[in-house]
Amino acid sequence: MSIPPPAGTPQPQDPLGQYPAAEPQGPYVPPQFPYGGGPGQAPYGLYGPYGPRPPAAVNGVAVAALVFGVLCFLPAVGLVLGLIALRQIARRRERGRGMAVAGALLSSAGLALWTVSLATGFAGDVRAKVEKATRGDAITALRKGDCFDSPGGLAGSAATADRVPCAGEHDGEVFALVTLPEGPFPGDGGLTGIADDRCYALQETYAMDGWALPDHLDVYYLVPSRGSWRFGDREITCVFGNEDARAGLTGSLRRDETTLNPHQLAYLKAARVLDTALDGAPGAEAVEDDLPGHKEWAGQVSEALAEQAGMLREHTWPADAEGPVTELVSVLEKAGAEWARAAGADGVDTFYEHYARGWGLIDPHRSVTARKALGLATSPPAYEEEPGGGGDTGGMEV
Repeated sequence: MSIPPPAGTPQPQDPLGQYPAAEPQGPYVPPQFPYGGGPGQAPYGLYGPYGPRPPAAVNGVAVAALVFGVLCFLPAVGLVLGLIALRQIARRRERGRGMAVAGALLSSAGLALWTVSLATGFAGDVRAKVEKATRGDAITALRKGDCFDSPGGLAGSAATADRVPCAGEHDGEVFALVTLPEGPFPGDGGLTGIADDRCYALQETYAMDGWALPDHLDVYYLVPSRGSWRFGDREITCVFGNEDARAGLTGSLRRDETTLNPHQLAYLKAARVLDTALDGAPGAEAVEDDLPGHKEWAGQVSEALAEQAGMLREHTWPADAEGPVTELVSVLEKAGAEWARAAGADGVDTFYEHYARGWGLIDPHRSVTARKALGLATSPPAYEEEPGGGGDTGGMEV
């Protein structure tokens, strides 16, 4: 008895007893990867045949190119870095192409602006300021009234200058800035001569009370170099410092309208009139060598004494200073009369007679009481030469 086969179409077997593959029912359609993937690779290449694939690295040169481009700093460097980054990205299949392109474009724009600025002179102005600030001494960054320290003191060429409070110890104090006119470079010798004349003259407008200056004080100055002059540097910096360039000063030396009261200013301005006249003494030390010159000078001193006395008399003084100042005015008027007689002397002996009396009446110690009442320095400065036979008087301020 036989068993009938199951329902359906019988499938022939191959010699190995397996069934042949079924015939396709229609045309074959391969799988689609619309974003560039392929068999075993998902879109964007983020996955591989063995699971997730890490993203491509960002090109570091592209980042640097973008930074240089945004900051517009060294635009030529930013442009070169951008081009290098584009080549590396293509070869290494890295990310950052957008940053490289943006950096290159911004750097190109910056380079164009630099070119225009050079043509218009703007870059020259910037360069001049940089050259000025680094012409061998950063003291050029200081302003009038600043106190500073510098490595090694004021000896040699100071490379830096750090502002410090004037109340404490410091290397120097800037008392004036002199701006020179445009023109050819005067030469080192010419600049030194100008600095000598201008700085020594300007010290009296900053330190009006000569009695308050220390005996060890000296004047220093910094002048433009040939290179900084070429880039527009026209400034001389005048500095107070110690005679010993490696030593320092203590306390501010500023005595002008910013630190003095009106009564002190009035007194010192009047005293300056006489000092200016005394500084005009003839070059010949002996009266015998230039009697006419000494007589002319004596006349100038007599006029200065009259002017000084008038300035002091016209000012309204505080109650405690009125008496000492009035007494000083009386002495100055007597001194003026003696200097006038010296100016009219008919011989050397007569000149000496009135000159000696006049000089004794303007002895600085006669003004100590008035100075004390006004709160000014009361110790007369030491002078290298005591007058007696003409020559430089040293500026005997009273």
